Amino acid sequence: MKKQIGLMSAAVLMVAALTAGAKTEQVRLTNNTPKGDFEIFSWWAGDEGPALEALVDVFNEKYPQVHLINATVTGGSGVNAKAVLKTRILGGDPPDSFQVHAGQELIGTWVTAERMLDLTPLYKHEGWLDVFPKDLIKYLSTDQGIWSVPVNIHRSNVFWYVPANLKKWNIAVPSTWDEFLKIAPALQAKGIVPLSVAQTWTVNQLWECVALGVLGPDDYDALWAGDLSWTDPKVVKVWDTFGKILKYTNRDAASLSWQQATDMVVKGQAAFNLMGDWAAGYMSTTLGLKPGTDYGWSASPDTKGVFVFLADSFGCPKGIKNPDATIAWLKTCGSKEGSDTFNPLKGSISPRKDSDLSLYNDYSKSAAKDYRSDRIVGSLTHGVVANEGFMNDFSTVMEMFLNSRDPEQAVNACQAIAIQNRLGK
Repeated sequence: MKKQIGLMSAAVLMVAALTAGAKTEQVRLTNNTPKGDFEIFSWWAGDEGPALEALVDVFNEKYPQVHLINATVTGGSGVNAKAVLKTRILGGDPPDSFQVHAGQELIGTWVTAERMLDLTPLYKHEGWLDVFPKDLIKYLSTDQGIWSVPVNIHRSNVFWYVPANLKKWNIAVPSTWDEFLKIAPALQAKGIVPLSVAQTWTVNQLWECVALGVLGPDDYDALWAGDLSWTDPKVVKVWDTFGKILKYTNRDAASLSWQQATDMVVKGQAAFNLMGDWAAGYMSTTLGLKPGTDYGWSASPDTKGVFVFLADSFGCPKGIKNPDATIAWLKTCGSKEGSDTFNPLKGSISPRKDSDLSLYNDYSKSAAKDYRSDRIVGSLTHGVVANEGFMNDFSTVMEMFLNSRDPEQAVNACQAIAIQNRLGK
């Protein structure tokens, strides 16, 4: 699988080289009534499915002559879907619209390869330049256009716990990783997993939060801009701290989904879980738990006052079969009705500044407040700060580190893949 992904990444880079300098193409807005088959491609299924279904219901009501085909490929964070998507786009069979993380996951891959249409005319027509924050739009854009429509804002640096369990165990939520490392041995001695994790992408997400905590937001941003070397002693400390934390995680992580890692906290098998706030949607919508009572949350250790953001979004590929329906879908995704229907079920918040917060639960209201006041930085794991080539290679470095636990080896490998994937360029 790694070899396959590597070959497809090389193919994407080859397409980008061949098309460099091509003129940017924009979407065309028409007065045509959308109709016919229309395919969307996403990885939302299972516990995340109800939110997508609700958004589809809004679309179907507005555009009854369209037959929406939901081509879902399951797998947390889109790990499986992205590989299938590459095969389809490079094979000349793109879906009419596909889910993608806003930022470099799309821009560094398919925008660079000239496979997407600029959505600026749609943004102007719908008034989105005014209702989406400028700090968000900059992550969706290059100097040549705007490339996707966000349907949500998620936060990835969240520590989840059950208040009643912490009280029973006589521990407090750690505000720093040093505090976590002090309480972890006693929890482990009682047979309680201090911090539950799941398959590799969740471990990558843990790493980025540790990196933010150790480096601080300025150096964290500098790392992705190419202004801080991966071999800097500060980054070595990140991996060293990360290795210490991993000693207090569950050994069966690779065999678990993110939901199962969250379940460990709910069932009292683990004290904490670091997961994006889709966990709030899972616990509230699927498990029926009450936020603030049945489960609690805080910023991950050493990251108070910083919001690690990601956004799911949809764009318009070139060469699609039903462009009128695609524009209708993007309008629905960016609308107030669509946004406020989808996000309360998803556990995320609306990207719009005019969202009706009365529709959201206590967690989402808390997240919205933090988003408006905290320092905002981008997620690595979810495609904001690095292109897909680096993300794929980073997962390989992570697997290497999980076996070796060698910080020096990890930073040297990261420096190499940063150069290879032109990180920060």
